[in-house]
Amino acid sequence: MKCQMSQRCGSCQYLDMDYSQQLIKKQKYCQKLFQKFPVQVHSVIGMQNPFEYRNKVIIAFNQRYEYGLYEEGSHRIVPIQQCMLHDQETHHILLKIQSLLKKYRTSIYDHQRHKGFLKHVLIRRAVQTNQTLVALVVTEPMFKGSKNFCSELVKTCPSVKTVVLNVNKRQTSIVLSQQEKVLYGKGFIVDELCGLTFKISAQSFYQINHEQCTRLYQKVSDLLEVKENQTVLDTYCGIGTIGMMIASRVSQVIGVELNQEAYKDAVNNAKMNKINNIHFYNQDATEFMKDMANQRTQIDCVIMDPPRAGSTKEFVQAIHILQPQQVIYVSCDPVTQARDLQWFWDIGYQTQDIYPFDMFPQTQAIETVICLTKGMNQK
Repeated sequence: MKCQMSQRCGSCQYLDMDYSQQLIKKQKYCQKLFQKFPVQVHSVIGMQNPFEYRNKVIIAFNQRYEYGLYEEGSHRIVPIQQCMLHDQETHHILLKIQSLLKKYRTSIYDHQRHKGFLKHVLIRRAVQTNQTLVALVVTEPMFKGSKNFCSELVKTCPSVKTVVLNVNKRQTSIVLSQQEKVLYGKGFIVDELCGLTFKISAQSFYQINHEQCTRLYQKVSDLLEVKENQTVLDTYCGIGTIGMMIASRVSQVIGVELNQEAYKDAVNNAKMNKINNIHFYNQDATEFMKDMANQRTQIDCVIMDPPRAGSTKEFVQAIHILQPQQVIYVSCDPVTQARDLQWFWDIGYQTQDIYPFDMFPQTQAIETVICLTKGMNQK
């Protein structure tokens, strides 16, 4: 398939490559990263249809009301008719927003002059329930004609269940601010994942690829060896998805998340799913682990899904003190995971298998899952 903008926006580095070759290339990449360890890098788990998988889209407009993505390394808009990673409903909604912006002569933000009203449009799709959230990222809290804007948008695009105004006056690359106002609906949408229900707001942490997320989380569950009377610590837990998924199998799950909005979502999602044996803490994962280590708290398994920067030596040293039976490590950057794996190896936690998942087809990105076991014999 050909994309007229891929060379300019820089997002889909592998779009011109056959998908089977993409998976092979990513597997070889992982094999090279982990080559100093006696491990097997399994075949990459890919998608049957590696297109239209993104359930979150951030779009900008130019002064001609053309919409698209920024050209790599700039604020120049690359206009698009259709992106191969966005579903058809997303494009349908964007076209309607485009016509409404023209109709109401909405001022578009100019990054050079730092003037104008609309900076970005964020769209989030709940693919299982076919619900859509639209967030208009703007510079002022008042949107004249917003009632008519929302009414026309929802009439044409009934999947849109809520529209929010996110007011971001900062001159930075950060898209969203904490200041929001609901223009239509409840301010969130609801999706289903791994048999659970989740509220999704504009700022929620939620995997972009629903199909592959389900497969990755199922692998985590399959690798987890726990008993009913045991305790699992879910660190860097985001909105608590993995912890809630395995809560029925154990006595207690403890979730730790630094981001306050994600923490609040996790607490609310546990209540919504009526899961009573999971407790969340709004703290830094490393500091929480150090406190647990100082108290010699009994932990049977640790699940960790850190950001791209990976974990810390202090976190791993706390593992050394707590001595859980297993550590399940989910990584969005195998480079930092390979670094961290050496730290785990040094304290006696080893693995034989690397499981890669293609969460972002057509791009260079790859996610990996490993299960580390205390005192495991090497191959």
